[in-house]
Amino acid sequence: MEGGIQAWKGLVAIGIPEAGMAYFEPAKKAEELIALAWLLEDGSNGFYWEMARKRQNQPGGTLFQDLSADEEEHKSSLFKIYRKVSGKESDPKFPQSLISIEPGEKYLEGGMLLDKALEWIKEKDLRETLELSISLEVNAIDLYMKMERKVAEKAAQQVFQTLSNQERSHLKRLTAFLEAS
Repeated sequence: MEGGIQAWKGLVAIGIPEAGMAYFEPAKKAEELIALAWLLEDGSNGFYWEMARKRQNQPGGTLFQDLSADEEEHKSSLFKIYRKVSGKESDPKFPQSLISIEPGEKYLEGGMLLDKALEWIKEKDLRETLELSISLEVNAIDLYMKMERKVAEKAAQQVFQTLSNQERSHLKRLTAFLEAS
């Protein structure tokens, strides 16, 4: 700050990419919220799977593998509740039949594109990867709390409440790992 704008030499602060900036068509019905959550869980699963692969046999590898498996279970839970809420036994186009996104694009729970997150962490160390993961989990907790309040169906409310609690568990695990590193 010394010298003000006259002393600025064009340096730019670097931090984790911004999350929560993605725009999705407004999801209003329970089925749409469930589909949106499924898409975000799918992207987060891809992120954690890639981190597990990248860090195989290194510190953090097992943690990311466990988180990837959890996200896959979340997807399964969301599809089960979708079937219950919608009354449909199957929907081969789920979730794209309810939420439109660009083909091939995957988003993380924080609203960040999976490709951008993977590009950003290429040259980052474990600490920075954990910090990004923590940021994504905080956004996921917030999102699921909002979704829980938005739906009227008790079963869907319970799923979103369970998801936000599971994301809190992820947050605690990531934070503990970061503090121990």
